[in-house]
Amino acid sequence: MLALLQDPVAFATLATLLGLFVGSFLNVVIHRLPKMMERDWHAQAAELRGEDAPAGERFNLATPRSRCPHCGHQIGALENIPVVSYVLLRGRCRHCGAGISKRYPIVEAFTALLSGYAAWHFGFGAAAAGALLFIWAMVALAFIDLDTQLLPDDITLPLLWLGLAFNLAGTYTELSSAVVGAMAGYLALWSVFWLFKLATGKEGMGYGDFKLLGAIGAWLGWQVLPLTILLSSLVGAVVGIGLIVFARHGRNVPIPFGPYLAAAGVIALFWGETLTTRYLGLL
Repeated sequence: MLALLQDPVAFATLATLLGLFVGSFLNVVIHRLPKMMERDWHAQAAELRGEDAPAGERFNLATPRSRCPHCGHQIGALENIPVVSYVLLRGRCRHCGAGISKRYPIVEAFTALLSGYAAWHFGFGAAAAGALLFIWAMVALAFIDLDTQLLPDDITLPLLWLGLAFNLAGTYTELSSAVVGAMAGYLALWSVFWLFKLATGKEGMGYGDFKLLGAIGAWLGWQVLPLTILLSSLVGAVVGIGLIVFARHGRNVPIPFGPYLAAAGVIALFWGETLTTRYLGLL
């Protein structure tokens, strides 16, 4: 088995298959975690008011079983095979025929491709294991932020500590670089937040963005932070202008920054050192 995992093609293939099933689980996380947070907020508010917590069905990542949002049909195991079930069902519920969002197979396929490439890029070992965890967290955070403009602490904070833990052995960077990266990542966007607020009286981003950049710094070191900020800002600006010009997106309607940070973090994971060297060479 160990010899099989050390074969680059076999390891990448196994990681791709694993990524498919993890992507299916990430769809659950993306859909349910914000709702779980909302329920917790309502329960805490009720407790502060001296009221009983709102009654309702038990709701977490495992319960209740996945079901069609249109007819309530519980999705069986054969209807929940990543990508394959969507294709066989032609993107529709088997019970009522209602359309199934293309988001589900896209997340599954995207997670699988990134997982397979991470295995190929790093090879069997701790670096690949960490890269898979990092990528899966980034996918979940990006899509949650797109949907809700939230970056849950339940993901960002453990991600930060995991980055420091992997770098105890210098997996991606030296521990000192990781610690400075975590602090600098958080403080960089925290400073931008307050400068923007003092200048305009408005909040330009959320605290989740600070924590996400801090987590990226904890994984990859402070050296990649300028590249990460540059890439995320560039992509965010291009997408934002495109939405305003072509989709008539209101200028006052906020655009989540987390997906661009996550994308830049994944790029930096694979090619951060190369891109930074070339960038500094140009300067």
